[in-house]
Amino acid sequence: MNTPAHLIFGLTAFGRPARPALTAAALAGALIPDLSLYLMAGWHLWILGTLPEVVFGELYFSQAWQRVFQVDNSMILWGIALALGLMARIPVMIALCGSAMLHLVLDFLMHHDDGRAHFWPATDWIFESPVSYWDGAHFGNIVGPIEVLVALLCCSLLWRRFAGAGMRVLIAALALAELAPMLIFWVMFGGNA
Repeated sequence: MNTPAHLIFGLTAFGRPARPALTAAALAGALIPDLSLYLMAGWHLWILGTLPEVVFGELYFSQAWQRVFQVDNSMILWGIALALGLMARIPVMIALCGSAMLHLVLDFLMHHDDGRAHFWPATDWIFESPVSYWDGAHFGNIVGPIEVLVALLCCSLLWRRFAGAGMRVLIAALALAELAPMLIFWVMFGGNA
C-alpha cells in the first residue's frame, strides 16, 4: 500500500484527539516499516544521483536492502514488541506497535512481487500475494481505487474526530497525498486510460 494510506489507517485505528503522544505513536508506527526505503532511496536518488530504474529495479531487490527491510518489516519482532506493550499496558507502545503491525498485515496482503520477508528471523520467505495495490496484472486497477476510497472515508472520520487546526491540515495533506497518484494519472491521460 501507499505510505499515506498506512498513515491514514494507523491514525484511524490508534490515534486519539486528547492523547497527542498516542497519536504521534500511531503515525510513527505506520511510517517506520517504510522509513528505511525512503532513507535509502532518497540517498541514492537525491545525493548520489542514482537512476530511479536502478534504485527501484535493482537496489530495492538487492540482498543488502532486503536485509534492512526484513528487520523493520518483521511481524515477529513487531508482534513481540506489541505483546510486551499489551502485557505492560503501555498505551503509546501499543499504538506504535499496533499501527506498525496493521501496516505489515496490509502490505502482506497487497504486494505481489515486491513483498518483504515478514517472518524474519524465523525465515527469509517472501509471500507473493495474488493481489497487488498497484499492479493491474494482479487486480491493482480494482484494489488501488478501493484503497483510495477507504482511505478517504477514514479521512472523513478523522476530520470529525480531530478538531484541531494542525491535525486537520495533516489529515487534508494525507488525503491529498493518497489522491495525488490517481489525479496525476487522470490529468496525464485525460481519464481515458
